[in-house]
Parts: sequence; structure tokens; C-alpha cells
Amino acid sequence: MPTKLETRHRVFQADARRMEAVADASVHLVVTSPPYPMIAMWDGVFSRQDARIAPALAGGRPREGFERMHALLDPVWQEIHRVLLPGGFACINIGDAVRSFNGEFGLYANHVRTLASLQRIGFTCLPAILWRKPTNAPTKFMGSGVLPAGAYVTLEHEFILIVRKGGKRRFSTEEQQRRRESAIFWEERNIFFSDIWTDIRGAGQAIGGNEPRGRSAAFPSELALRLILMYAIKGDTVLDPFWGTGTTTLAAAAAGRSSIGYEIEPALTRMGARFDAALLAAMQARVRARLERHTLFVRDREARKGPLKYRNRHYGFKVVTRQEQELFFDVPGGFKARSANEITCAYESAPSV
Repeated sequence: MPTKLETRHRVFQADARRMEAVADASVHLVVTSPPYPMIAMWDGVFSRQDARIAPALAGGRPREGFERMHALLDPVWQEIHRVLLPGGFACINIGDAVRSFNGEFGLYANHVRTLASLQRIGFTCLPAILWRKPTNAPTKFMGSGVLPAGAYVTLEHEFILIVRKGGKRRFSTEEQQRRRESAIFWEERNIFFSDIWTDIRGAGQAIGGNEPRGRSAAFPSELALRLILMYAIKGDTVLDPFWGTGTTTLAAAAAGRSSIGYEIEPALTRMGARFDAALLAAMQARVRARLERHTLFVRDREARKGPLKYRNRHYGFKVVTRQEQELFFDVPGGFKARSANEITCAYESAPSV
């Protein structure tokens, strides 16, 4: 029987450019969404950290403002390189910006500038994911009219940049066992590792439902959960240097991974009240939904292609590959607040399918 799991989740009210509480090479995965330079809602956040940004924007010098904003993010990327263990991944959700200055409309390619910084620091850049957010907007182009050169292509996607510190991660014997238990289903793999994601909406901000995005760098909990399942094993530590509403922490807890967050806004760092019975029930439902989807997949697959060869050793359900045989589900069973900024999560075995 797999080892009983407990995870720890902490958030620090501090600047992520100096994550002094995090030791070198102690984090397994980074999942984050920083403030996007040149998106107007973030102008104030960046300007408070560099007083030269606001005059640059007001004076019609957008490229200067763009570069100064990214110069504030660069030290954070340097810090995550320090705290990641060799072979650890960083997944950074960032969108480009479109904006007009002096009557001139233009694109500010945040993903290009961020990738350039990550490469300079020493990260190995890997294929990125294009997250295309579904929209119901009846008018999708930017501009006016139907005459040539009268409109601009709509911007409906964001990037999930994926980088690694060095070569492939080496797993200890104990980690190898947890890695096998952390396997994802074959059919999940085929969706998760596609380079275009179109099935995740941008509205849901928490495991249990929706929250206003407000002024946090929130992104859908399903996005964070998927990345954690892809790039970390059970018991690993996941870092979010732009913690916001805690989406990465909630996803990490749901997936049986520990987490660390950094956030400069004091009002956002009190996590204890958010880990309640409703959230626990939502996390448990997420595990059940994953199992139910697999049951439906097996039923359909066997109806079309015949019986599957392998069975999971813990639950007895059928699976496509040998690597899924030791997949084991740890279901959040309860939270314990250690302080206003730290909780632990205990886990139970998933019920039989």
C-alpha cells in the first residue's frame, strides 16, 4: 500500500525577487502567472516599483515602459532558477498585450521577451503550449469595417512557457515509486501534452468555483492542476512567486503536492479561511470526476477496439498501458491551519471505482 501522504502549503508576504525563505534547489516545479506588462490594469503595480514607468507611458514612450516592466520580472526568473532543483520545470502563463499610444496600435510580445530572459539565465526552453481561451464574442476582430487594412487579428490566446533547469530530472528509488503512483491516464496524456489547449475556459478561478480575477494574476485552477499532474510527482513542492488568489496552492493540494507562494499584497496572503469544507468537497469531487471520465473512456474504447490488456493494481479498473498499473489516487481528507499563512493537508485513499 502506498505511503500515507501529507502536504504543506505556505504563503509569504514578500517580494519574489528575493525569496529568502526558499533554499537553493529545493523546489520541484514552478507554476505561475505574473502581471502582464503593458496590460493597463497592471500599470499601477509596475509603476509603484519603478517610478520611471508611468512617465514613459504618459510621454508616449511605450517601448521604454515595456522594457522597464520586464526588468522588474527578470529577477524573479533568476530566483526561480536558483530554487529549482536540477531537472525541475517552470511553467509560466503569460499573454501578449495590444495597446495604442499616440494613435498607433501595436502588439507587445511579452512571451518573446520572457523567453529571452529565461534563456539568458540558463533555462532550457521547451515547446510551449498555446492556451486558446473560448469566447462567445460576436465581433472577434479588432478595428472597424470590412475593407482591407481596416481591422486587426483578434488576440484570443495566451502562452504557457515551459522551461527546465538543466537536463532530465533524476529520481531516487523512493521518488521512482511515487512517480509510478503519480501516473496520468493514457487518454489524459493525449490531451495534456498537446501544444494547443482549447478545453479550458478562462473564467473559473478556484477548484470549487469562480472568483473575481480582481487585481491578482489568477488563472483557471484546471490549468494549474493539469500542469502539476504533468510535471511534478506526489509529495513534490510547487512554487508560485505571484500567488494572487492562491490558484496554484489549491491545485497543488488537490493533486497531493506541497506548495509555496509569494505575494506582495497583504490582503491576499491569508489562506486559512479559504481551506474549508466546501473546498474539501470540491477537491474530492475533482478526483471522482477524473475516475468517472476514465470509466467512460474504457467503456467506449473497448466497444470500439476490444478489451484492454492491463488493469490497475490498486483499483482493478482497466488501463491502456503498463505504466498506469500503479496509478494511485490520494484524496484530500482534511486541512489543518498552522497559522494564517500556512496549512497542511492530510489524504485518504480514493474509494474503489
